[in-house]
Amino acid sequence: MIQIQKSFKDQADNDYGTLYLVGTPIGNLEDITYRAIRTLKEVQLIAAEDTRQTRKLLTHFEIATRLVSYHEHNKQASGSELIRLLIEGQSIALVSDAGLPAVSDPGADLVKDAVEAGIKVVPIPGANAALSALIISGLPTDRFMFTGFPPRDKKPLAEWLTRLSRQEGTLMMYESPHRLKKTLDAMLEHWGDRRIAMTRELTKRHEEAARGSISECLAFLEENPPLGEYCLIIEGAASGSGDAGDNGEIWWTTLELEEHVAHYENEGIDRKEAIKKAAQDRGLPKREVYNAVNR
Repeated sequence: MIQIQKSFKDQADNDYGTLYLVGTPIGNLEDITYRAIRTLKEVQLIAAEDTRQTRKLLTHFEIATRLVSYHEHNKQASGSELIRLLIEGQSIALVSDAGLPAVSDPGADLVKDAVEAGIKVVPIPGANAALSALIISGLPTDRFMFTGFPPRDKKPLAEWLTRLSRQEGTLMMYESPHRLKKTLDAMLEHWGDRRIAMTRELTKRHEEAARGSISECLAFLEENPPLGEYCLIIEGAASGSGDAGDNGEIWWTTLELEEHVAHYENEGIDRKEAIKKAAQDRGLPKREVYNAVNR
């Protein structure tokens, strides 16, 4: 059954409150909107991912609204209580540490529960790190995909990269400084030397964007150790060898791995590079293709 929400009309069938998703600054406090400040002042409750971080924001803008905790580790108990308060008629603002709530954080679960309960969910737009990084990256912006945080462990990371290998749109993801090099090494192995923009400290005093190939960025990190949280913008799969033909079929799907590699060798490419290109086409680890064709 379809559910229609009229965000700025009273719900005739209930007296529920409204769940506001309020965008907050990602660094520079001047990036908050007038509407966000007004909403935070008018709601009965603010649910925050990190109350200590949010309290600094509220103090700066002299907002005295009651603050409660809602995060990954208490979302089940806290979420059900917030839904109960919304049903009773209280309006609540949900905020994350920075940027838009419900993007790579447990706020998405609260939104889902609110929608299922017939509660209005209203966005209060604001800054977003991924989109801010995208528009300064110099990479295509006509089609893009946000992928969140890459998996931490080697095998899940390899599988994740394989699934994304044929995405033609620009890829956007977050990564922590202590895992950055490992993730870039894995990208280079699975995707080849794509163009990338490494951005950090967006809107802050030390805002930085490092643009180049993955290998160039890895070399840069050897001289400039990672600092702060990163947003990575990576070009999508190249249109060419892996594209579908006129009949919609990818040209190499009927070939065995050895034939796929031989195709590139017949074009004058050396065997090592041919194996690399075949691996990229198929979204396979280069080592797996190498082992298969050199048995």
